[in-house]
Amino acid sequence: MKLRCKPLLAALMLAATGPALAGTVTVITSFPKELTQAYKSAFEKANPDIKLEILNKNTVSGIAYVRETPEGKRPEIFWASAPDAFEVLSQAQLLENVSDIANPAVPATIGSFPINDPNGMFLGQALAGYGIMYNTRLVKAKKLPEPKTWEDLLRPEWFNNVGLTSPSRSGTTHLTVETILQGEGWEKGWETLLRMSGNSAALTDRSFGVPDGVNNGQFGAGPVIDFFGLSSKYSNFPVEFVYPDETAIVPANIGLIAGASNTEEGKKFIEFSLSKEGQELLLAPQISRLPVLPYEQLDNIPENYPNPLEIVERSKVNFDVDLSQQRYYIVQNLFDQTITFRHKELQAASKAIIDAEAKLGANPQGQAAELLAEAKKLAWAPLISAEQVQDQALIDLFAGDKKDTQISQQLSKLQGDWNSQAKANYEKAVELANQAASL
Repeated sequence: MKLRCKPLLAALMLAATGPALAGTVTVITSFPKELTQAYKSAFEKANPDIKLEILNKNTVSGIAYVRETPEGKRPEIFWASAPDAFEVLSQAQLLENVSDIANPAVPATIGSFPINDPNGMFLGQALAGYGIMYNTRLVKAKKLPEPKTWEDLLRPEWFNNVGLTSPSRSGTTHLTVETILQGEGWEKGWETLLRMSGNSAALTDRSFGVPDGVNNGQFGAGPVIDFFGLSSKYSNFPVEFVYPDETAIVPANIGLIAGASNTEEGKKFIEFSLSKEGQELLLAPQISRLPVLPYEQLDNIPENYPNPLEIVERSKVNFDVDLSQQRYYIVQNLFDQTITFRHKELQAASKAIIDAEAKLGANPQGQAAELLAEAKKLAWAPLISAEQVQDQALIDLFAGDKKDTQISQQLSKLQGDWNSQAKANYEKAVELANQAASL
């Protein structure tokens, strides 16, 4: 027995005096496996003594996870498409300054938007635009008009053929929602969002549920971040992707989380992701993202690949990340209470209005026109105005500590009021639309 133990004891002693275990870099990200696996393989090959661990969460859950994890146990890297999410983490002092490892070859701005955080708390790792992905076979089979603008998805032919995700479930959807709100203005933007949601067949649990649904024909179209649409297109799915004029090109960012244990190894991953090798990984068909490095510094740019500079030039949106961050939780909660949790009622209201319009024709008159106009206002107008959303008391309430009983009770009451009002509005809209149709 003693003889058998000697080799084991010797091995244990050798292990104890040998090199330290490889450092592990934990990356919290909402990005799909095709992207994360490509970076994991390439980075570990270039850095064999560092292991990359991917923790996949949607952006909103990722922020909550970092906030709730004690110092010393946090992941090293936060990697996501939503710049306002990084602003939230930065304001909570949950990011380390990374200006010393920024790649100097990356331009300062895309349009007027800074690619790297001016305070050095996070860096742009890729560029992202927002638009419409649609299934070419389904569009042809159902004789639907090909969507080129957000307004196209509001047409009656698109009822029950659109897929959406809630911004509270997806950082990229939140950016799409904000892009529409900033491009069209608060009231008109919410009308677009409510009508598009009323036309939608379902609200998916995660942002990739929309492109998956478009790929397989569950949905005819839906708003997505560009790399979902482009990666499917270049992987030979029967889909197309278009950038409407109300779009934005903003950085998808990477940051170093404060209070992690392997900070130096985390920095190495950030540096790798911004290197020429790391940037060229973005061009793979299954990834299809827009690099932050200028195209002239990269090899093998695919033919007809979107040029972010050209998209920015024709876009009508000058994206304001501070505005987006300020109303971040207000927009999410308003969307959930009036759309996510009342989707069936919103669908019913939209269907009743569409049916009434079909029956009454293009120019309804008299009482029918008045009833129909009131039904549309009830169904498709936001519950709070542009002035109300700027009220500092409301902003402070949603930014407050949810563990505070008073704040929690106030939020709960407000959310309940929004939810009840939305339900009542949609039910009344159905009633008025039906009355108009009967006239």
